[in-house]
Amino acid sequence: MLKKVLGMGCLAACLVLLLGFSAAAEEGVTDTEIHIGQWGPQTGPAAPWGAVARGTGVLFDMINAEGGIHGRKIVYHMFDDGYNPAKTKAGVKELQESVGIFAWACGVGTACGLSVKDYLMERKIPWVGPAAGSLHWISPPEKELFAVYPLYYIEAKALCNYAVDILGKKRVAIAYQNDDYGKNGLEGARKELAKFGLDLVAAVPVEKADTDMKPHVMALKKAEADMVLLWVTPVHAVKILGTGTAMQFKPQWMSTSTCSDFPLMYTISKGLWKDVIVANFAELPGSGDPLMLKYREAYSKFAAKDERWGVFFYAGIGFVEPMVEGIKRCGRELTRERFVKEMEGIQNFKGIFGQISYKPYDRNDPMSRQGQKEVFLSQCLENGESKQLTNWFAPSMD
Repeated sequence: MLKKVLGMGCLAACLVLLLGFSAAAEEGVTDTEIHIGQWGPQTGPAAPWGAVARGTGVLFDMINAEGGIHGRKIVYHMFDDGYNPAKTKAGVKELQESVGIFAWACGVGTACGLSVKDYLMERKIPWVGPAAGSLHWISPPEKELFAVYPLYYIEAKALCNYAVDILGKKRVAIAYQNDDYGKNGLEGARKELAKFGLDLVAAVPVEKADTDMKPHVMALKKAEADMVLLWVTPVHAVKILGTGTAMQFKPQWMSTSTCSDFPLMYTISKGLWKDVIVANFAELPGSGDPLMLKYREAYSKFAAKDERWGVFFYAGIGFVEPMVEGIKRCGRELTRERFVKEMEGIQNFKGIFGQISYKPYDRNDPMSRQGQKEVFLSQCLENGESKQLTNWFAPSMD
C-alpha cells in the first residue's frame, strides 16, 4: 500500500513538474516574468519620438509596482535604434534570439518596423501597437500584428476635409518624407481632395538627410498653396516653418500626429508652431481623464527627473494598453496562441486613446487588425497650449 501511495505521489509530482514546465515553456514567459521588447530612437533625427519607448517603460514600472499581471512581472527590454532600420533589425534579432521575447510593443518608425515585420511574423511573435500609422501593418493583415495607431492615411483625410470644408482652403500642398511614412499621408490627402474635385497643387518630397529647406519651400510658395500638410520629422517640420517665415510664405500649416507635441514643437520652433493644426490620437496633455491622471502620477513616480510629460511620452503608454489588456485576459495561461485569441476579442476598449476594437483574423479584411480608427483635430496656441477643434471622429477609408 505504501509503495502504491509513494508511486502515486511520484506520478503527481511528475505531473506538476510537467505542467509547470509546459506553462513556462512559452518563449519569454516564466512563472514570474513576461519579457517584452521595444526599439525607439533615443538619438538621431527622430530622437523627440524616443519618449514613446520611455513612456512604455513607466507603464510597466507602474504595473509591476501593483503586483504585475496574474503574479508575473514585466521585464522590459528597450534599445536605441537611432531611427535606423539596419540597427532595428540587428537589435530585434539579437534580443529575440539571446533573451527570448514573448511579444514586441510599439516601435517607432515605418521603415524601422518594416525591417523586422517579416522576421517577427514568420516566427509568429506578437507585435502590438507599432508607433506609426502605416497601411503596411494591415495590408495585408497579419495574425500576430495588432495595429493601434490610427492610419496616417485617415489623418491626412481628416485634415484635408477640415481645411477645405471648414476653412475654405482651395490650394492644398504637402511636404512629405520620401518613404512609406510620408507616402501614406500623400495618398490620404489625394484621396480626400478628390472628393471635392481638387488635387494637390504641389507634392514636395523631403529626404531624411536634407538640411536646406529653401528648395522645398520655394516649390510650395510657387504653387501658391494656402494650406500645406507637413508629413515629416519634427526637425524638418520646424525647418520648413522657419524657412517659410524667412521667405514670407505663411499658409495654414497642418501636420500629422507625429508633430502633435505642442509644447515641444512650440519651443524648438521658437513660437512658429503657433496656429498649426494637427491630428491627435490621444487625450491632450492637460486632460482630466481619470486614466491620464493615474498615468501622470506614475510618470511623477517612475520617470527620470529630466523626462517631460508630453504626448510622445504618454503615447508609449496608450500604444500598449491593449497589449496589457490582452495579457490580463489570458489569466495564468499565457501563451502566444491564447494571447492572440484574447486580443481578437477586444471590443470598444477605451484607454487614453480613441476606442479600440479588433476582430478574428481575416486575411481579406485589413481592418480586422486596425484597432483605432478615431482621431480629433487641435490647434497650437501661445506657449504651446492646445485648442481642441473637433470631437473624436472616424474618417472614412474610401
